[in-house]
Amino acid sequence: MSRVFRFGAGCLADLGEVAGELGFERLALVTSRRGGELAARLPVAAVYTGVRSHVPVETVAEAAAAADGCEALVALGGGSALDTAKAVSAQTGQSVIGVPTTYAGAEWTPFFGMRDEERRVKGGGSGASIAAALYDPELTLELPREESAGTALNALAHCAEALYHPARNERSDRHAICGATPIAYALPLVLADGRDLYARARLLEGAMRAAMALADAGLCLGHAMAQAIGGRYGISHGAANAVCLAPALRFNAEAVPEALATLGRALGAEDAVAKVEELARLGGFERLRDLGVPESELDELAAAAAVRGGAKANPRPASPAEIAELYRSVW
Repeated sequence: MSRVFRFGAGCLADLGEVAGELGFERLALVTSRRGGELAARLPVAAVYTGVRSHVPVETVAEAAAAADGCEALVALGGGSALDTAKAVSAQTGQSVIGVPTTYAGAEWTPFFGMRDEERRVKGGGSGASIAAALYDPELTLELPREESAGTALNALAHCAEALYHPARNERSDRHAICGATPIAYALPLVLADGRDLYARARLLEGAMRAAMALADAGLCLGHAMAQAIGGRYGISHGAANAVCLAPALRFNAEAVPEALATLGRALGAEDAVAKVEELARLGGFERLRDLGVPESELDELAAAAAVRGGAKANPRPASPAEIAELYRSVW
């Protein structure tokens, strides 16, 4: 099945047409309680509004039960809505139509994360069937400042890591560059005026390209560090990436100098790491302590990050002790 996408203000109204193009007759909406307010406008046969941050494992079972008998899942929301739908898809074979309302960029990959809240660990899987994505910037106009900044910096991390992931290729490089440029341009505008539809559209464009770069390449050390934080403390993935990206880039600089130079050019800056730090500060993200990460647990956190797939794919091997020092540098 070929994937399709639509981009533009109001394109959520195209959902029925896109579903028909793909041959889907019964759709199930997978979203949060807030996203459920849009259900009456959508051609869906079932609705699940129990999506929660970091995708607690029990919510996947709930969503699968709600979507039973449907051919496709409409994931409306941020990364947690997408990951919930993708986890269901991997179990049932149902296809996913992503409708992102943040800049998290989970809509084009078959991978997903889930959190075991009792054990305070985040795992994941693959095998989701991705059919389509609809990018409607009007759906991002109410996104709070912190979520706007955090998810946009997560998208920027997708671009940065795609440039030096072992699976990178010419296409992923193009997506990464074409994603980083509008993110760097539009994020300050969005943070200055969240109702600026043009700026929101440009930022969503950057996030879309970042998602495509991620799908073609993959994740590295910065994401592994952020995922370990989210799994242990339930801290938002965007906020964790906003703090962890710069130290991971600094650690990798000697191994992939050309990639960082390319990133810098895309960001319009001589120093890519400094620009990333500037954007993170603008969004209100600077130190792990401000997110509630205790200094006494940084070594344990580093050990958890070191065994994640992103850390193993990193172009410069990182030991638990080295990752702990990176955490301390931003604590």
